[in-house]
Amino acid sequence: MSLPPPLASTAALQQAFAQGLHRMLREHDGLGVYILVLANAANDPEIWATLREPLTERHYHHAALITTALRQGRPVNEPEDDLLVFLKLLAIGFDHLRLTEWRQAGPWEIQDNPLRALRPARSSAAKIEGLRQPFNPEGFHFGRPFLAKEIFWQGELLGADVALLYNKFPFAPLHGLLVPDKAAGLPQFLTPHWHDYAWRLTETLGAALPGFGLAYNSLGAHASVNHLHFQSFVRATPLPLLAPDWTHNGGNRPYPASCQVHTDKHAAWQALDALHTAESAYNLIYLPGRLHILPRRRQGDYRPAAWAGNQAWYELAGGVTSFNRRDYEALTAEAIAAELARLALP
Repeated sequence: MSLPPPLASTAALQQAFAQGLHRMLREHDGLGVYILVLANAANDPEIWATLREPLTERHYHHAALITTALRQGRPVNEPEDDLLVFLKLLAIGFDHLRLTEWRQAGPWEIQDNPLRALRPARSSAAKIEGLRQPFNPEGFHFGRPFLAKEIFWQGELLGADVALLYNKFPFAPLHGLLVPDKAAGLPQFLTPHWHDYAWRLTETLGAALPGFGLAYNSLGAHASVNHLHFQSFVRATPLPLLAPDWTHNGGNRPYPASCQVHTDKHAAWQALDALHTAESAYNLIYLPGRLHILPRRRQGDYRPAAWAGNQAWYELAGGVTSFNRRDYEALTAEAIAAELARLALP
């Protein structure tokens, strides 16, 4: 099939991704857009090099307006979450912002992601009673009009109407939020139809975009929004979960967390359906022709280590997002493995 131009190759996606950030900053003046563009630029050195100057100008523009308004006792006409993030940025100082850095600790990947550390908490940290909750049209969801400007691409893709949004606080290369049939108001609960769609889409896009994958967090596994969505990424290097020496990949080394690998989409759905019946939370990673299923303890049923934060698909796949430099430099492979083991089901 013919793919949309931005999804036809890695080079085309990288170019369109960067151009979209430039366009957003140029056409929209709000704090939300500024924060999104800043966080995405800080996650990619090449994008940062082209956006640093306009981001600097926009930072001081917002700083002048907001500090004047606050000193004069006038309201700031921006969402509270965005205002709080920007006030933290002011306290840090633009010249002291650090770009995302990565290092290895044994088999694990650690990133120092200062911008994501500013992300406001949503329901991703709350205790969840069931895997299926009704969609709330009055709550936060991806159909909100103010999010329209954050859409990177939308249109028909493999027979479904799809919106691909930028991730406002990214932690993966070319990180997106893929929302199928956005207007339908579907809850974050996987069905056979959308499992099949994710499987087919990963196979199709994976042929054009080497390293492409889709991730999914169920409710109870740190899904941040109860509106059906997947997270997309394109990695030049495989996730730690994919190393050949783990037992789930045919090796001899036990993986600390629970993991199943399926290369048949029908068998994969049977496994997912069993988790739904058991009300077991899970994270998923779809790659071309296979699915990694990570059943796990529910959020709220355990207290993560202070350095761990919310443990969703990336963390279950062997990544750690560190929010301070001390943890980034000091964290050991043994500590990461022990934390993953705490999430494993009996």
